Amino acid sequence: MKKSILPIIASALILTLFLSGCGSSGTLETSPTATETAIPIITSTATPDLCAAENIRAQVDKVHRHMREFDDAATLAASMPREQLSGPIADLQRIRREAEDEPVPPCLSTLRDYQVKHMNSVISTLLAFLSVSDPLAIDCTSAERSAEVEAICQSIGTARQQHDQYTLELARILGIPIVTATATVTTSETPTP
Repeated sequence: MKKSILPIIASALILTLFLSGCGSSGTLETSPTATETAIPIITSTATPDLCAAENIRAQVDKVHRHMREFDDAATLAASMPREQLSGPIADLQRIRREAEDEPVPPCLSTLRDYQVKHMNSVISTLLAFLSVSDPLAIDCTSAERSAEVEAICQSIGTARQQHDQYTLELARILGIPIVTATATVTTSETPTP
């Protein structure tokens, strides 16, 4: 009898499928052995040190541009009639807010503190000047001053000191040597015979 080959092939195919279904899930997973170790890939984003010598100048410039703009606006405000000061004061306040909002690295926080304190003093001095009853009576060189004039004169002195502190801190950060002025005393001596 002739046997048909077709049932044998079909049986072998079914047996192959059956046996392959009993094995693994079909994906090959390997785990590291004692000789193989998995090395994680570490990606780092190098954040530059903003206080490093090569970066500090750019950071200082961001802070100092506010001070330059403020000084220019304060000079302009000082030359304005009292009735027209509201606009310049608003401009000074805007510059101060921008300076306060400027992100600075930790090495510039003292510089910005001096800057903002100076700005606050100038603004409060101008606001106090608006409320003085007699603005022409403001004379900070006179010994006789009213309480309101005395307060304005003290505020002006404080603002100058704070600006000086800012300037000294700026020089320190940039490594600029500070030269202090010394008084030179000249005497005329007559030769003794």
